[in-house]
Amino acid sequence: MTRVILPVLLLGLLVAACTAGPNALAGTPDADGHVAGFWRGLWHGFISPFTFVVSLFSRTVEVFEVHNNGGWYMLGFMIGASTIFGGGGGGAARRWRR
Repeated sequence: MTRVILPVLLLGLLVAACTAGPNALAGTPDADGHVAGFWRGLWHGFISPFTFVVSLFSRTVEVFEVHNNGGWYMLGFMIGASTIFGGGGGGAARRWRR
């Protein structure tokens, strides 16, 4: 029994240690006085593949806006990113039914 519980517990601890912490800048305006909302999150999700590549070579470009309004920004970001990366996979499931 402990041979099963211990590895599962260690795996859970490892996964929990890798999660992101709270964003201390959420809800605070940036240097221009703006707080990113749903629409800016949607745009950032759309351009996230390109932004990621640029961020590897530039210290001034970030993939995710830290000055956001929280849940609405993240919802927009996830919708934008999932649209670019193929959505929920419904088309892939349809192809495998042949």
